[in-house]
Amino acid sequence: MTLLTLVRHGQTDWNLARRIQGTTDIPLNETGRDDARRAAAALADERYDAIYASPLVRAQQTAEIIADELGLGSPALTRGLRERTFGEGEGMLVEDYLKTWSDWTSAVPGAETLEEVRERALDSLERIVRASRRRSAPRAESIIVVSHGGVIRSLLMHVSGGSLPRVGDSLHNGSVHRFVAEPGTLRLLETIPV
Repeated sequence: MTLLTLVRHGQTDWNLARRIQGTTDIPLNETGRDDARRAAAALADERYDAIYASPLVRAQQTAEIIADELGLGSPALTRGLRERTFGEGEGMLVEDYLKTWSDWTSAVPGAETLEEVRERALDSLERIVRASRRRSAPRAESIIVVSHGGVIRSLLMHVSGGSLPRVGDSLHNGSVHRFVAEPGTLRLLETIPV
């Protein structure tokens, strides 16, 4: 068993403006750095063995702040944890995106589907878990993974059979979701208030 704690990156200026970032590389703003520190404080009572992050700068910066606050080594970067590619929707204001394509599951030219995001994220998490088992067998490891709203949303939908997140639920910057990974299985344990 491996405990995976997924954290959404802190706020960026594009989050604040409600602009779709996708794989556009936008850094944290000051509120985003505070989000990362709050996430670290919420995680401080547990032991963690490693930290991983998406290679996008907002996730890297969040992971570096958390690692520093918790005394962990530098985050390992994992490409499969990057945000969903939004194709022609990238850079648009959310309001304009929804006017153009009506919802988040529409076929946007050049965009990844939520299923594609889920599959690459699950593949990355499985590689992280395999590496954890090699390092720690037979002891269970606890790992922090800093990623993005689209990735975490796709994983929540996967483990809940589509019932989570509920319609209208938003995954806040710095939000924390704890999963248990066992061979062939990923399940949600809890969402930790931040």
